Amino acid sequence: MSTATHRSPLADWTVVVPVVALVALALSWGRDLPAWAVALVSLCLAGAILAAVHHAEVVAHRVGEPFGSLVLAVAVTVIEVALIVTLMADGGDKTSSLARDTVFAAVMITCNGIVGLSLLVGALRNRVAVFNAEGSGAALATVATLAVLSLVLPAFTTSKPGPEFSTAQLTFAAVASLALYGLFIAVQTVRHRDYFLPVDTKRHREEAARAAAAAAAGEEDDHAEPPTSRAALISLALLFVALVAVVGDAKAVSPTIEAGVASAGLPNAVVGVIIALLVLLPETLAAVRAARRDRVQTSLNLGYGSAIASIGLTIPAIALASVWLSGPLTLGLGPIHMVLLALTVVVSALTIAPGRATLLQGGVHLVLFAAFIFLAISP
Repeated sequence: MSTATHRSPLADWTVVVPVVALVALALSWGRDLPAWAVALVSLCLAGAILAAVHHAEVVAHRVGEPFGSLVLAVAVTVIEVALIVTLMADGGDKTSSLARDTVFAAVMITCNGIVGLSLLVGALRNRVAVFNAEGSGAALATVATLAVLSLVLPAFTTSKPGPEFSTAQLTFAAVASLALYGLFIAVQTVRHRDYFLPVDTKRHREEAARAAAAAAAGEEDDHAEPPTSRAALISLALLFVALVAVVGDAKAVSPTIEAGVASAGLPNAVVGVIIALLVLLPETLAAVRAARRDRVQTSLNLGYGSAIASIGLTIPAIALASVWLSGPLTLGLGPIHMVLLALTVVVSALTIAPGRATLLQGGVHLVLFAAFIFLAISP
């Protein structure tokens, strides 16, 4: 990041845009919007996404890895969970599968879309994308375990008819998800933090030497000093404002998206995929920018961390909300989605094991992501 990034956090567009997007959310919430209003809200949504990425990078620069990736992943997920619970409370039986569809879409977007794009960008830049197999493998194992416990087992249990958990089973899944999420955070940030740090490659050492030489010559470079605590706290607050605006504005334009999907004769599940793509766009942009800087491990932290947070926080929240939510809670995946999940886990394990990836691995993950999108459109 340049020094200008931290010079005056209160004086640039990244402060104004989240506030404007939040105002647009307040004015549009619960209303049927005309076409021009949808266009304005969409513009505010795009601006809020870019602002969120900026503030996430400021915070990450201050606290360092892997805490920086954790901030963005948890922030997005907490707001997304709140949106899911709100929609389920208002939607009745027609939203019984909303939590399942949203969580599965998040897993496929992060583990194939974000990871695949990051590996592709990293390999294009340096021929081979390098990362820590220990940390990424631990994250993948956590994602796989959470996904199977929460999304696959409900399709096979017999205590309750249909792809649903009984109350006791849902409680166990919620406690197990929360425990695994907490254990992963402890390992990532304390006990084995070094497993989740960017690999110290020869290229990094050369860049550090050039940065030191530039600093000695009094030149400005991309390796600026971390922002002050005040600037980081301001960016943290603005990050949450921007993310609230992202999720809220995405919800505000969803009726228009639903109408477009219906008029095109596409399944309703496409709406959830589009909303998930919008909500996860800040993390996608942040991951790609990290990969361009030869920090693929940061990109993987964002991708897998978001998948873990999505399951580890959504399932406990839904279990708690089920106390007052009426209607069924469908969690079990169908056969097509189970196949995609199994293939994603196997391919991801083969990708992570060597600690190095080429264009091929990135392309394979992107093909899996494309298959998920295609099958959502044409099941």
